[in-house]
Amino acid sequence: MKKVTLYTDGACSGNPGAGGWGCVLLYGEHRLELSGGETETTNNRMELLAVISGLERLKYSCEVEVFSDSAYVVNAFSEGWVEAWERSGWKKADRKPVLNDDLWKRLLNEVRRHKVTFRKVKGHADDELNNRCDALARAAVPKTEPSAIPEGTPAENL
Repeated sequence: MKKVTLYTDGACSGNPGAGGWGCVLLYGEHRLELSGGETETTNNRMELLAVISGLERLKYSCEVEVFSDSAYVVNAFSEGWVEAWERSGWKKADRKPVLNDDLWKRLLNEVRRHKVTFRKVKGHADDELNNRCDALARAAVPKTEPSAIPEGTPAENL
């Protein structure tokens, strides 16, 4: 199996609000940066999409080490939450529905296609690749602010 490293991060301007995700895939001397965004989302959805997008980009089953600063993502696998949610029909221990179950299902599908290990990194610290993912995610946040139209602009110019 090919060994791949995946760094990921998500960002949100408001929560909920406009958000972006970024990831960096490393294989040998190859490097691929990906990013995307949504106008109405949450930070947790962006964190999940960063991991999903990186894993879905891989053509073959690989051994993947995922680095994320999201306790939400890392703990869901290291603590066995995802498997418990799946067994309970995507309900939490309090019987309330699991948030983002659409994305958890996609991610679980990818985790089963690959051999994935999740590693927690400290966000906004000295980790160069985590910082790069953060920059990619922030840059991918859609600009939803309406542009100012000068007062008195004729309608035919709009």
